[in-house]
Amino acid sequence: MKRDPQILAEAVRDAMLAKDRATRSLGMSVDAISPGCATVSMTIRDDMLNGFDVCHGGLITTLADSAFAFACNSYNELTVASGITIDIVAPARAGDVLTAAASEVTRAGRTGVYDVEVRNQRGERVAVFRGRSYTIKGKPVIGE
Repeated sequence: MKRDPQILAEAVRDAMLAKDRATRSLGMSVDAISPGCATVSMTIRDDMLNGFDVCHGGLITTLADSAFAFACNSYNELTVASGITIDIVAPARAGDVLTAAASEVTRAGRTGVYDVEVRNQRGERVAVFRGRSYTIKGKPVIGE
């Protein structure tokens, strides 16, 4: 019997998060998930700041990449990134709460395209990210 897509996405989220040491160590939380979409948030800590006292761009990228990963794996088909681009358009500072909202643009065959928008707690855009995904045939994230 096939699982409800929303319940399946939630089960995939739980299984992925349990093993995702990078996402957990940065204090990220998966706030929402649905088929093809995910929202992940992170509070900027002092140890995330670069020499200019703003959040290191690599950490903003990691947040967006985590949201992308949860979104594209939400169908329970093992999916990896085949490429990403990111534009950081505003700085994030200590104490800011960043939220990355990933949504599926297209998914056909084994490839997909996902957009992620990163905003701070004031709703200001911090970054825009596009990820290209590749699904590995016959490998579910979790057993059904």
